[in-house]
Amino acid sequence: MRKDKPNLTFEELREKLITYITDENDLDMIRKAYMLAFEKHFGVKRKSGEDYIIHPLNVAYILTEIYADAKTIQAALLHDVVEDTDVTIEEIEEMFGSEVALLVNGVTKINRLNFQGDNEAMIANHRKILVGLTEDVRVIIIKLADRLHNMRTIWALPEKKQKQKAKETLDILTPIAHRLGIGSIKSELEDLSLRYYKPDTYFDIVEKLNKSKAERDQLVIEMKQSVSSILNEHGIKHEIKGRSKSIYSIYKKLDKGKKFSDIFDLLALRVFVDTESECYQALGIIHSKYRPIPKRFKDYVAMPKTNMYQSLHTTVFGEGGQLYEIQIRTYEMDKVAELGIASHWSYKENGSNVKANMKNTMEQKLQFFRNIMDLKQEETNDADFVKSVSEEVLKENVYVFTPKGDVIELPSGSTPIDFAYRVHSGVGDKMVGAIVNNNIVPLDYVLKDNDIIKINTNKNSIGPSREWINMAYTSSAKNKIKAFYNKIDKEGYIEKGQEILKDECRKKKIAFNEIISNENIEKILKEYKFRNVDELYVNVGNGKITPTMIFNVINNNNENKVDIILKKATNNANIKQTVNKNDIVVEGIDDIKVNIASCCKPVPGDRVIGYITKGNGISVHRSVCPNVSELEERLIEVNWNTKISKKYSTTLLIRASESKNILLDVVSKTSNSDITIQSINSLSQSKDEYVFEITVMVDCKESLVKFMNDINSLQKINSIERIIK
Repeated sequence: MRKDKPNLTFEELREKLITYITDENDLDMIRKAYMLAFEKHFGVKRKSGEDYIIHPLNVAYILTEIYADAKTIQAALLHDVVEDTDVTIEEIEEMFGSEVALLVNGVTKINRLNFQGDNEAMIANHRKILVGLTEDVRVIIIKLADRLHNMRTIWALPEKKQKQKAKETLDILTPIAHRLGIGSIKSELEDLSLRYYKPDTYFDIVEKLNKSKAERDQLVIEMKQSVSSILNEHGIKHEIKGRSKSIYSIYKKLDKGKKFSDIFDLLALRVFVDTESECYQALGIIHSKYRPIPKRFKDYVAMPKTNMYQSLHTTVFGEGGQLYEIQIRTYEMDKVAELGIASHWSYKENGSNVKANMKNTMEQKLQFFRNIMDLKQEETNDADFVKSVSEEVLKENVYVFTPKGDVIELPSGSTPIDFAYRVHSGVGDKMVGAIVNNNIVPLDYVLKDNDIIKINTNKNSIGPSREWINMAYTSSAKNKIKAFYNKIDKEGYIEKGQEILKDECRKKKIAFNEIISNENIEKILKEYKFRNVDELYVNVGNGKITPTMIFNVINNNNENKVDIILKKATNNANIKQTVNKNDIVVEGIDDIKVNIASCCKPVPGDRVIGYITKGNGISVHRSVCPNVSELEERLIEVNWNTKISKKYSTTLLIRASESKNILLDVVSKTSNSDITIQSINSLSQSKDEYVFEITVMVDCKESLVKFMNDINSLQKINSIERIIK
């Protein structure tokens, strides 16, 4: 399987380059990049024993096979010099321009990541890759080529490291190669990864294939001749190649429970014709002689995959009574199938309109990655984000139709509920039923390719059922249903809270209008820090505060639970007991609710103080928090519970002199630490300064300080500080 070139020279690379790059200036810059890489890597050996320069040469050579542009080739040759030598990004930019520097910098940052680890490490890596992709897709394409050559030479690493890298490649990189449509790189990465991740399984499949190879080759030759003959009879100019099924794709079928003897597309042909219409003509001619298997026909020509793949797929009973999978496509379709998004590099026209069209097409294909970033904004936590990326984005999709013939793409497993909310939130909220292919179906019906879906709505519908949350598949639909009920719940609590307060007023024979006078409302809102009277009613409706507590505030009655707690805490100060179930230890108190303040967000290691609230237990603040630092009453001594190990949320304010790649740099600083980024928000920007708010999960102040120092060391960072709101 080894395809690396251990003795590759720059002249061999150049011979490949001049087949599609003709600008002498571009070729000179590529040579200049090679000379710099050669000089800086001189004397360094790889673990395989080769001179280090062989690696960037091979990465560049792999990229020539997908017709990468000149700047990408330069970046490929230079992709390790910043990380491994004394060359800086600024020097790269000065010598090769900002575009090459951007690519090298992007690859350098991705290479610094540790992809292995627990769930949080996976989250950091997914986010890192995705953020980087939105800057320039060529960064990830260079990374894919870099990993491919490393996988070709992974035999030089210890077995444990081989398995780690192989699993990482399968989990993270091959799905992205698939979504970019770069089949030539994806298939080889998959086979190499299986070879080192599950060697016994890999070689078992190889052995089975070798046993039947001669017989299969003969059957394919006979079928090729037969199909070619009937196409010639009908004047269809064509070319036919036997197509070997990848070992990894066989493994995936075996892993789903199939027997080796049941994998009927081991015998496969690929037919190439000149035009799209000839694809359908060839299909009809082949079906007229060979009986097709029902439900095995797929038309990706009329409905291309999102990675631009186009082809007709059919499985027929062919020569010798064997089953053959036949793919029919044009030469242009084949180029896209092998190169995916990179196929746009191979256009040689230099007109400005062509360049503009290429740019627009590339932008459309990057929409997939922007959808991932949109997904992150909808999720409430990192675990949901990773689950959504793996289940909804990196897996196969289904393509269904609206009654008007518009194609809607949804992840496999989607139901009519997901379809309705994908069309519009209003359609989902007012849905009362679904019709698929002219048949009424239940709302948990799993959609299939080519289904035609009509959603029945009723403008008088009261909204979605709560049960739909369990019937929907996509996070987007689930979140929209939850949002609907959050709004309904709020309205219900307002009404309920108002009624509870009115009832209590009637019992006490107090006029309701007197209780909600402007003066009283102002006093209550100030006491509980509510924004408006609706928020007051919500808290009464959900039971967080009681009418009695409201009356006490109005009447300045301090003989309430707060004083009892404070008195209890004072009287029992010498009783030594801790509340192990709480994050915070309150000496002498074992039955009090303790909350971490959201204004200053303390973490273990911070000096803290407790504030006894009215109705919500003890609120724990940092000692420097201005919300409690001026208070004298209702403060109590508290300490962190050292027996509890968990992460806490805290918020930082970052000021930077520019926004380009800053978030990428910030995220990269979490990769080798135990810190998880919860959210990043852009607050404001001006000509001279950009401000970001970043919320992180951290286990202690020491880790937080180290992280802040790491961020502060970045070139474009003006300042970083913790926020107290």
